Amino acid sequence: MSGPFTTAIVVSYRTGPRLHECLYALAYDPAVSKLIVVDNGNPEDETAWLRAFAEKRDHVTLVEPGANLGFGAGVNLAARDALEGDLLIINPDAVLKRGSIEAMRTAAKGLDQPWIIGGKIFDERGTELRGPRRRKLTLFRAMTRYIGWNTWTLEHTAPPDGPVPMDVVSGALMFISKSGFDQLNGFDEDYFLHVEDVDICRRAWDAGGCVRYCPTAGALHYGSTSEAPSKTVARHKANSLILYFRKFASNPFEKVLINLLAPVIRMGAQARTKD
Repeated sequence: MSGPFTTAIVVSYRTGPRLHECLYALAYDPAVSKLIVVDNGNPEDETAWLRAFAEKRDHVTLVEPGANLGFGAGVNLAARDALEGDLLIINPDAVLKRGSIEAMRTAAKGLDQPWIIGGKIFDERGTELRGPRRRKLTLFRAMTRYIGWNTWTLEHTAPPDGPVPMDVVSGALMFISKSGFDQLNGFDEDYFLHVEDVDICRRAWDAGGCVRYCPTAGALHYGSTSEAPSKTVARHKANSLILYFRKFASNPFEKVLINLLAPVIRMGAQARTKD
């Protein structure tokens, strides 16, 4: 292992075969000091593979909570077992590009705590996906996305040459110090799936910290590999959006507005699914 202590955290729920590729990349990355895998619910044969994978490697730990805790709660559970140093949070269907941890650590030098660093998330063709660079989430930006007017994510804008401030980076590839994560009390576990990354980035800014996007760090993200039904995922996403806007409503009018728009957000999320 090289450099300061870094714990990589992967939360898996019926991820599929891409999970193996994700874990091998992390287990053999010299910048990863410890790898914690949270099995939120996988088929028996996959759980058996995970147990064997962990048993063969001293720096790999498998955590089996016995239930699907959700993404944020799963990360929080793993983070409690992490040593001081840094945390790398990465999706189970993403493959970390070698050198990314070092690049994100360099990008974090001199930043006020709690800082969060994100990186480029790309597909098999190297094209940046939606999510790693985002503006602050507002109700206007959320609603306009449903009608095809994207004013929130920045993947269609020119990429930066180096690390830059960013309102929101993706929880699919997120680097944060253990002390900063603890300062923020980790992810808000009221979000079961989706938007917890938007929430923690906002709280980092509000706490006097900063969020940066580092284009030289990255991960190949296959996406849509989970066996979870898309309608279920869409429902969680809609509920998380509603929770976010209720949580950060700045006045009674906004609270009333989000309650009125909640059914529209739920219907819009379901309408965007393919099944």
